[in-house]
Amino acid sequence: MLAPVGEPQPTEPQAVPKRRFRWVRAAADRVPTKWVAGIGTGVFLAVTAAFGGLETVEAVSLPELTAGEEHRNDQLAVTVKRAVLIDELPEAGVTVEPGERVLALIVDAENLWDEPLPTTPGYSLSSTVALADDPEAEPEGISRYDDTTENPWLQPGVLATIVLAWVVPADRHAAGDELRVVLNDETLFTGTAVISGQYWDNPVPAAIMALDIEDVGAGRDVAEPDPGAGE
Repeated sequence: MLAPVGEPQPTEPQAVPKRRFRWVRAAADRVPTKWVAGIGTGVFLAVTAAFGGLETVEAVSLPELTAGEEHRNDQLAVTVKRAVLIDELPEAGVTVEPGERVLALIVDAENLWDEPLPTTPGYSLSSTVALADDPEAEPEGISRYDDTTENPWLQPGVLATIVLAWVVPADRHAAGDELRVVLNDETLFTGTAVISGQYWDNPVPAAIMALDIEDVGAGRDVAEPDPGAGE
């Protein structure tokens, strides 16, 4: 319908990036979306950084966890064990270019829900574990550590060790640097309009932790520290 003469004519909406289309389903159902929540998380962390970075965490009283300490909610039990830098990690499904390296988190995850959960970017584990300095950066590679299965499904009640990997500039991190990781909780929704069934969405920061980054160079074994290191 045309607007009355003298009033601005409606314009066509701008194109939405393809990766955002998956959230249209939830928007149509009038529920909070992961996209909106992700922006909220980013704004939350950006605002806190503007007022002193780490001090913001204390201001909002998010629980502080340590490496190897479990975070548990209704969806997942998650234990972030290590943060490592490695030259390349094709086993996790990532490809690096010159001047890039891989930042990987080694995570134990158990599905506490009664249905299998995907680990593809944007769902379950990859939405639960986020980098504090770039909370909207989804892992570029997700795989099981034991058999390198990419984007594995988490079966109910089965513990799995997962590698979450991001490609980063080679000079961004170094051994001994502190890496801040945010752990989110999601809400279980029941679809009523566009989709049916139940799904987890709307990640909200629930805890934060700091890990010392290990540089394993070109090493392949990123799951367990080398017992002979330092000898």
